[in-house]
Amino acid sequence: MVKEQFIDRNEALFVQLLLTFQTAAYHQMGKIASPLTGKVERNLEQAQNSIDILGMIQEKTRGSLSESEQKMIDNILYELRMNFLEEQKKGKEAPEAEVKPKEQEETQKPAPESTEKPEGEEKEEKDPTS
Repeated sequence: MVKEQFIDRNEALFVQLLLTFQTAAYHQMGKIASPLTGKVERNLEQAQNSIDILGMIQEKTRGSLSESEQKMIDNILYELRMNFLEEQKKGKEAPEAEVKPKEQEETQKPAPESTEKPEGEEKEEKDPTS
């Protein structure tokens, strides 16, 4: 039971490690905006480094991964490499769009128009009997 929990925890940590480098590579390729600044920044050299680290992990763990772990690292590397090639073809042009963080979007939305009239500007209702 303890050994099984240890294996499950290690598998979860391994997956977390893979996803950390995957997310970093997507940020570095300009595919994902920074959650802090909302800016899309592209640094293909750093993206290549993150992909290379995942490739090294794949090589060093060859033969010792579960089938699901092996499929995961293979798929992540395939997707990252295809996206990287796509970004290289684009050249040095800027990332496509700048995405605003949610906090900025919410504070920049126009206030809903009120149907109520401001105080002192209420229309005088005419007395139908006068």
